[in-house]
Amino acid sequence: MRVVRLLVVVAVLMLAAGAVYAKESFIIGVAPHTSARVILEMYQPLRLHLEKVLGMPVEIATAPDFDTFARRGIAKEFDLAVTTGHQARLLQADAGYIPLLTYKADFKAVALVAAKGEIRKPSDLNKKDVLGLSPASLVTLWGQHWLIDNKVNANPMKYVSASDSVAQLVAVGDAAAGFTSLANYQKLPPELRSQVRILAESKSMAGRVYVLNKRHSAIQKKIDAALWGFAETAEAKKYFETNKLEGYRKLRPNELKEMDRYAAEVRKVLNSTEK
Repeated sequence: MRVVRLLVVVAVLMLAAGAVYAKESFIIGVAPHTSARVILEMYQPLRLHLEKVLGMPVEIATAPDFDTFARRGIAKEFDLAVTTGHQARLLQADAGYIPLLTYKADFKAVALVAAKGEIRKPSDLNKKDVLGLSPASLVTLWGQHWLIDNKVNANPMKYVSASDSVAQLVAVGDAAAGFTSLANYQKLPPELRSQVRILAESKSMAGRVYVLNKRHSAIQKKIDAALWGFAETAEAKKYFETNKLEGYRKLRPNELKEMDRYAAEVRKVLNSTEK
């Protein structure tokens, strides 16, 4: 009788454990390239699609800045991460994430200045305030190299949380220039976009890349198929068109390896700010 009771208890515990497991969420981490509210709206169709395919809750997560996002990614808090190429390379090299795909549209960084302002050439930024998204942001790192390459002695860079904030601060004269992505510049509300202009533009770089936490390597094909399946839906096509992303594409050979230079700088930033 005691054996029967023990087996019943074990069975109940196993069911309880299964119920807890079933309630676990699949976390999609999206780098904070814009506000959290906008990110949640942008990735809602993908969340719903993956939730249906995986048969489990799916949540969208981000971070207050790129540095924190990178730390969370390295700590393997995300099941799937969507982040710029240099951080995707960092997560691949330092945390074993598996690269899946990226977007067809070119990813470029731009330097924005006020449309009617006095900044006409790089040297006009000497001793002026400039803005980036965070020390670990790809557009910020590109901006720093651009300033150095053009021998610009700007004031120490300041950081803000979102691309639209960069444009707003530049437009009202609170900063002389700011660095953001071309895509985020193009998505600015028309009124705000008309108040800023592009002073400089980078070459094409690896943009937002989808990387899978290696703990899900057994279902990599299922996740991959789910993403490509999502790309064929009306919701995805609207998302691609609205955000000027043109759709998904496979990564080119060594495309992420080309980001090693920037990934190393992120690693340096994270090491220097470790508590």
